[in-house]
Amino acid sequence: MSEARGEGQDQSGNLSFVVGCVDEDHRGSEEGGRIKNEGEMRKGEEEDDDKDDDSPPERQIVVGICSMMKKSKSKPMTEIMERLCKFEYITVVIFPEEVILSQPVDKWPLCDCLVSFHSKGTNQRFPLDKAVEYAKLRNPLLINDLNMQYYIQDRREVYRILQEEGIDLPRYAVLTRDPDRPEECNLVEGEDHVEVNGELFPKPFVEKPVSAEDHNVYVYYPTSAGGGSQRLFRKIGSRSSVYSPESCVRKTGSYIYEEFMPTDGTDVKVYTVGPDYAHAEARKSPALDGKVERDSEGKEIRYPVMLSAMEKLVARKVCLAFKQTVCGFDLLRANGHSFVCDVNGFSFVKNSMKYYDDCAKVLGNMVMRELAPQFHIPWSIPLEAEDIPIVPTTSGTMMELRCVIAIIRHGDRTPKQKMKMEVRHPLFFALFEKYGGYKSGKLKLKKPKQLQEVLDIARLLLAELGQHTDCEIEEKKGKLEQLKTVLEMYGHFSGINRKVQLTYLPNGQPKASSEEEECPTEGPSLLLVLKWGGELTPAGRVQAEELGRAFRCMYPGGQGDYAGFPGCGLLRLHSTYRHDLKIYASDEGRVQMTAAAFAKGLLALEGELTPILVQMVKSANMNGMLDSDSESLTDCQQRVKVRLHEIMQKDQDFTEADYQKLAPTGSPSLVTSMKTIGNPVSTCDQVYALIQRLTSQIRRRLEDPKSADLQLYHSETLELMLQRWSKLERDFRNKSGRYDISKIPDIYDCVKYDTQHNATLDLEDTLELFRLSRALADIVIPQEYGINKAEKMDIAQAYCLPLMKKIQLDLQRTHEDEAVNKLHPLYSRGVMSPGRHVRTRLYFTSESHVHSLLSIFRYGGLLDEVKDQQWKQAMDYLSAVSELNYMTQIVIMLYEDNNKDPGSEERFHVELHFSPGVKGCEGEENVPLGFGFRPASAENQEKQTNQGSLEDLSQDETDRALSLSEPISIKRSPMIRNRKTGSMEVLSETLPTSSKGTSYRLFPSCSCQSPEIKQTGLGFEGCSMVPSIYPLETLHNSLSLKQVDKFLNAVCEHSSDAHAKTMKALSALFDTSSQGYSQTHIHPPPPKALSSSETPVRSPECPLWYSSGPSSTVFSGRSSSPTSVNPDKNFSFSE
Repeated sequence: MSEARGEGQDQSGNLSFVVGCVDEDHRGSEEGGRIKNEGEMRKGEEEDDDKDDDSPPERQIVVGICSMMKKSKSKPMTEIMERLCKFEYITVVIFPEEVILSQPVDKWPLCDCLVSFHSKGTNQRFPLDKAVEYAKLRNPLLINDLNMQYYIQDRREVYRILQEEGIDLPRYAVLTRDPDRPEECNLVEGEDHVEVNGELFPKPFVEKPVSAEDHNVYVYYPTSAGGGSQRLFRKIGSRSSVYSPESCVRKTGSYIYEEFMPTDGTDVKVYTVGPDYAHAEARKSPALDGKVERDSEGKEIRYPVMLSAMEKLVARKVCLAFKQTVCGFDLLRANGHSFVCDVNGFSFVKNSMKYYDDCAKVLGNMVMRELAPQFHIPWSIPLEAEDIPIVPTTSGTMMELRCVIAIIRHGDRTPKQKMKMEVRHPLFFALFEKYGGYKSGKLKLKKPKQLQEVLDIARLLLAELGQHTDCEIEEKKGKLEQLKTVLEMYGHFSGINRKVQLTYLPNGQPKASSEEEECPTEGPSLLLVLKWGGELTPAGRVQAEELGRAFRCMYPGGQGDYAGFPGCGLLRLHSTYRHDLKIYASDEGRVQMTAAAFAKGLLALEGELTPILVQMVKSANMNGMLDSDSESLTDCQQRVKVRLHEIMQKDQDFTEADYQKLAPTGSPSLVTSMKTIGNPVSTCDQVYALIQRLTSQIRRRLEDPKSADLQLYHSETLELMLQRWSKLERDFRNKSGRYDISKIPDIYDCVKYDTQHNATLDLEDTLELFRLSRALADIVIPQEYGINKAEKMDIAQAYCLPLMKKIQLDLQRTHEDEAVNKLHPLYSRGVMSPGRHVRTRLYFTSESHVHSLLSIFRYGGLLDEVKDQQWKQAMDYLSAVSELNYMTQIVIMLYEDNNKDPGSEERFHVELHFSPGVKGCEGEENVPLGFGFRPASAENQEKQTNQGSLEDLSQDETDRALSLSEPISIKRSPMIRNRKTGSMEVLSETLPTSSKGTSYRLFPSCSCQSPEIKQTGLGFEGCSMVPSIYPLETLHNSLSLKQVDKFLNAVCEHSSDAHAKTMKALSALFDTSSQGYSQTHIHPPPPKALSSSETPVRSPECPLWYSSGPSSTVFSGRSSSPTSVNPDKNFSFSE
């Protein structure tokens, strides 16, 4: 073999590495090689000629390195060239920079093979023209074609070549600002889009300078996500981009505009060495938060990943199309496809010894194959067995975490406000028609341009009313003024904080309350509903971010300190593509921002939420998966509301019959609230009187000169606060003296907000108002979702059917061998358990979906309370929970026991957890306690050896919050936790044992004063009073996947008459996906399956990297076949 000679030395024992660099003495001592400058080399050649007569030397192939010195002397180049010199017949010569820049090409060193590439030096650019001239003069073997390097410097040419080769790239258009080519310079800029030469690009889109040397790439965000832009640049220190509030595109220069690809915050950089070798690395996308992740040595953190067969083909195409043997390019993995977005030309991987070995071997073999025959050098390509990826299996009774599904309510928000008015003016009907309202009879207006049109109509009508008092404008002046005032708030529009809904009423609005006209006019009208407020507060952002941090504890190695031990934990999982994360949110601004803040905490991101929102959060407003139109209630809900209003309008103490009517489930929280209320009308009288007292106090404050500039929480003013409460005062009691029960949640909402955030105002009786309105709300809110079990299920299915289907799919897909992005096992040194792969699906939504989903688990027949003691305890606990507050979580975790047979029901194990969210203002003594996180179930205590651990695959972990060798029993025991000082990730704390006792808690609960938040100096206003979040409680921890799948099937398939239409509409959507599992065959048939202990048999045509799935993967013969039926190909939720 040619490399057999010891340490790559030549016959005289020295490395054949000839350089003409400046720092020769230093290099000579460092490398111990035979280092020559150019003069010595020429002299040496003459001496060699003299010796020709005696013994002809073996001919050496000279590989010349012609580039700027910064590149020639770089660590990757040095590492690779040293290895290249270990080939017996190869000598490397580095062209000195001063020779390249100042000498004519005929004076340059001679070489047989040339490695030359364009780059910028410290002060000067590489003279590519001279390199081309040299290649013509000497005709060496070119590793990278020189003429093609001119094209690589122009992004337009790069995209043209990629298109010609049939390589997928983002949809794009070129804007060339050239007076000679006016047809290529048509730009129309809108608020949320640009039109380039007739091609429309809605935000978010990317703007790239046409020159590849210009790294100032901008990403523009839509106003619905907060607007502004992320400005990318060549790395400076630890920054690679910065967020800017500027939303307008650049007006000078030529640019490529392209569709923004949602990549879940990770970029893939691919490095080819010839058409048959490609190394790929993942790094955090610079557009995400702009902070460069660096290791302890200051190097950017990147993780090698596996390329799919299609991506390897793309690498081959790029390498051949641009004629660059050594070539780097960028891949974007989005929506199940891979797109090339940049080709960089000559590029080496940094800090990968395996890549250095591979690259030198591939280049050396390539040079020898091409040149050895013509120089009569005896050489043949060595045959070596390729490394076969071996994935370690788990041992003992450990279980592997495979899937985490969480449904989470949004964080703390400003009070939601709503105003309804019936409108009949032709201008409103024209607007309704303009935006396609007649198609469905409903219209949502959120875009700034649309809201501006509504404001313009309101202003016009008010102006007409001012001029002609007897004109025929039917819209009420007061309501038009309120419409105008609300739309003029903040001085700018954003879909995040205001929206207008229009609903077509063919016969006008029936008189429902004192708000409406006394004598309704006949004929069609539009119901205009204006909604504002409900924005995520700074406290809500902190809550979401903190919860994201705490969620890391559920993953393998989550208790370890990631920075100190980067081999473990969720962040490591995510960065190495072993974490398949998708975050969905409804289209409400507060929900989307909560999801972004949570992602920021979960993945330790920095900076603004807008870039995170655009890249990480998928809008799931399709098919009502996470959204619900509160204006269109089901028949069942309408009936429930009517009954609720009847019961709550009785001017007498609740009777035994009322308890039966209102709380048939016997829920302790409901019964307690009913006892607190006594007489509902009397309690409403008290609440009304307290609101009147509150508004008069605010008016007095307004008249006080000292309060003139008083700023309340989240930039609210006293005037706005008075508007809030005055509206509630007007709306709560109508002219006949009856109370509008539907306003109770709004009253509780407002008083909860002011008690928490505006306590410094010291208004009297707010706590009493809070106590009474909470008692009323604890009845009205949960019972609006059904009073008895049948109604609760009926309403829950109307809200949650698409979400339940999606959860079922998530669990189904996890145990199948899906085409997911995984870490390349060959590069997994320092990464414990490289085969581990976790799927996470996070669904952020509003109160309605959380209430409904919990109802399905409680009343859908998952388990029998009589037969299952743990489930009975869980149901008792849920019945005692009175409020599903902000950040309520329902968490489903799927584990796999690799020691069980793949077809066994015990193979997959499901756990159900719950937290009621943020702690309220009430004392802790009345709070119901669950049984901690992952307690051992009573019937399984003896056989479960390690059920109490946060993560059973605990081999990776260096530090533990507590000893987990023994199971944690259901009996309450003191909780032991340690506090990590100076860190917001408070994983544990030591609490005194109370009379009730405590149990193991997954998530911490910091005090209301939140010292951790203060220490970090986040600078959010009001963060010193951010309420903490209740820890997760386990509802059940010994369910089988088959059991859960059967339950979900039954819930989804069962439909009452009221749901028949819904089911019919959804059947087409779900038919394809349900065919694959309607028979509840959880596992592939045995002949097609392999247990983790078996080695998959690889077909001859199957590449060696094929069997790289996790140890727990169930391989199916059909899964990789392009002709096999994908069970969810028609499922419309984008994965």
